[in-house]
Amino acid sequence: MLHAQGRRVPQDVAVIGFDDSVFAATATPPLTTIRQDVEELGRTMTWRLLAELAGEAGLPPSLLLPTSLVKRTSA
Repeated sequence: MLHAQGRRVPQDVAVIGFDDSVFAATATPPLTTIRQDVEELGRTMTWRLLAELAGEAGLPPSLLLPTSLVKRTSA
């Protein structure tokens, strides 16, 4: 869409994605993205769901999982 409007990435507009899907590396230009470990996300979500279903008290209201920046040419 940006290309169709005459915008150049990254010269005119920087673009950053999230989750580092397989399409990020094959996009034109390759997409800079934030990566998070989906296995860790799944384990954490499962733990949290089971803890809530078991009625565990004192669960944190939110959790922050680690992420990393994957630099490619879109930003």
